[in-house]
Amino acid sequence: MYRSIRDTGEFEVESGKTILVGPNEAGKTVILQALQQLNAPSGVGGFDPLRDYPRSEYNKDIGRGSVSPSNVTVVEGHFSLEPEDLKGLPEGYEECTYVFGRKLDNKAWHRLQGGPTVPTYGSLSKDLKRLCAHIDKQKEEDDPLLSEQLDELSSNWGDKTPVEGECGAALKEWLENALPLIDEANATEEGRYDRLSKLCGIHEERNVVLESLNTRLPVFVLFNNYFRVRPRIHLEHLAEREESGVLDDEQYDYGNLCLLKLLGFSAEDLADLGNAAKPNASDKDALREYQDKLDSRDYQLNSASVDLTKQIVSVWNPDPNRVEASKLKIKADGQYLKVVVEDELGVEIELDQRSEGFQWLVSFFVVFFAEAAGKHENSVLLLDEPGLNLHGLKQRDFRETISRLAKKNQTIYTTHSPFLVGPDELDIVRVVDMMEREGGTKVHGSLSSGDPAALLPLQEALGYDLAQSLFAQTRNLVLEGLTDYWYVEAVAQLLRASGEATLDERIALVFANSAGKVVYYATILHAHKLKVAALLDSDVAGDQAAQQDTLVHTLGNKKILRTKDSYLGKVGKPEIEDLLRETLVKVALDDLGWDVAAKAAAQETRPLVDVFADEIADFSKYRLAKAFLRWAREHEASDLTGEERKQWVTLVTTINRALK
Repeated sequence: MYRSIRDTGEFEVESGKTILVGPNEAGKTVILQALQQLNAPSGVGGFDPLRDYPRSEYNKDIGRGSVSPSNVTVVEGHFSLEPEDLKGLPEGYEECTYVFGRKLDNKAWHRLQGGPTVPTYGSLSKDLKRLCAHIDKQKEEDDPLLSEQLDELSSNWGDKTPVEGECGAALKEWLENALPLIDEANATEEGRYDRLSKLCGIHEERNVVLESLNTRLPVFVLFNNYFRVRPRIHLEHLAEREESGVLDDEQYDYGNLCLLKLLGFSAEDLADLGNAAKPNASDKDALREYQDKLDSRDYQLNSASVDLTKQIVSVWNPDPNRVEASKLKIKADGQYLKVVVEDELGVEIELDQRSEGFQWLVSFFVVFFAEAAGKHENSVLLLDEPGLNLHGLKQRDFRETISRLAKKNQTIYTTHSPFLVGPDELDIVRVVDMMEREGGTKVHGSLSSGDPAALLPLQEALGYDLAQSLFAQTRNLVLEGLTDYWYVEAVAQLLRASGEATLDERIALVFANSAGKVVYYATILHAHKLKVAALLDSDVAGDQAAQQDTLVHTLGNKKILRTKDSYLGKVGKPEIEDLLRETLVKVALDDLGWDVAAKAAAQETRPLVDVFADEIADFSKYRLAKAFLRWAREHEASDLTGEERKQWVTLVTTINRALK
């Protein structure tokens, strides 16, 4: 529960960049604000129940005391572990997930999913009794029975009591006291003791792992378009506003304060230095102190300028042969702190005379470096409507800038611009909508929404790209739908990297959204005297499309390609998914938890999509294809089965031949 959110539902964040699209007022910004609170930079305010709990529910829930902020988890993140996170951890935690959440009262909690399981007392009781029997046999006549001590200790424990907390500590202490009484010549009991001791220590071990992972929690840096660094900052005025507490943190002053934080000065420090009169030349000590302060200021300003320039050029203009902004300079002049850009001619101009996109990037890096506080490599970037004021085509270029940022830092950004969503990025898009206030903001992992406005940026992005690409290539392969496009593109890249087959790079892949629409695309492209082929599934819809007189007349039979012509399996009417049958079954289980292996093996003559549709209640061809895209990014062609590679090599060769 947070502002417009009741429950967004779980949604997956990609390892590089994730795009949240949706209409205005859907709650995209609110999602980023909530995510920031997982681990916000120092100085960022936390949740305020009065302002952040859904207003319509506040009086009924919190006002009347029926809901406590300490019981409301606002945001929860699940973090997979990287090799760096595992350093120094005990074995057995490699496949764990670290779960961290924050409640409305700003208290954090965390837990581990996976790893060694904390045992119950019942699971240890047999071994404990056997150990007691061994020791009690050897006791002196007047010594108390160890079994009686254990019975007294465990009087309030049941078989399901977890061996953790007080129970774990007490049992661990009991075992340590029992150790000297074990016959060290008895290997069986020595081994039993070691096993019990390790199991009783799992709760402590998991706590150590939790604390270690907590120190690795990334900082979440939120940046929006209000956080701008101004080209000229009047230091004395800023110091006065800071002292009086009338700063406008959300708009004018926030970027300026981040710049000063990055430089290591307060506004008052620099203002006082700007007002200070130069000491008399006869007072050498005062003169030296004054000069040292000026030098320290200049060195720090220069160092920050160099760092910012390096980062900005690396993402804004990575082409070394084309320099748009050679240097960014931060200069102190009396009461003014100025940010200027030196162009390729050596001319210095103030920051606000550069493009909106360049100003945005400078401001972003200032806030990023200041708020990440030395943890740049372990930060997640949350960008709210980046490049909002850029021209559409410049936004398209700026999309690549964000991609370069995402190579170093996991990035989530919101947009309703079609130019900030690439046609090959639909698998990393999450659709945000709010169909009704009572239901609140929802995030959809698939490209679906009941609100047409939520999908508009995606439709516009696809429409623009299709309009640009339809007649850009002389060779065009028309596919039935978006998932077919993903499979062909992904497998073609795997085969190209392995050297087994290369899809002609001059061939444009065009998807028609259904088999029935293939004829329209093919006819339009053919009318412009372009080379065209079509790839159709061998199912009923594909058969109907392949037999249309218009399509046959336009392309000819040799350029109407069917999946069955490259297929080697037993399915009578194979679809494109059947060319990856075994791999998709594994990917579906590992990534989506869909287990159809037994059914797919038992029904080997049936199309794989039909098997999934019968076995999985919420089956989606889109989700399956998206899972395969993720798999393909982390695997090679050799990870496909031999039969699958052979089928796809045949298909790629056939496509090249049809469009040569």
